Amino acid sequence: MALIKKNELKAMKENDLKNKVVDLRKELMRYNAQVATKTTPENPGRIRLIKKTIAKIYTQLNQKKMEVKK
Repeated sequence: MALIKKNELKAMKENDLKNKVVDLRKELMRYNAQVATKTTPENPGRIRLIKKTIAKIYTQLNQKKMEVKK
């Protein structure tokens, strides 16, 4: 279960991808705060999913930069 599908990532513009990273980082920070205070996160599996999605977005951003350089 992905937060954003691969074809949706390719269709998004660079600015939209950067905004999505900011939103995901805020959500991840909230989950990390729950873990740090020893409370059970509302959805512990979502932490891993958020991290993977952030990595996918950064990969897509780098690919877009490489296309511009060519």
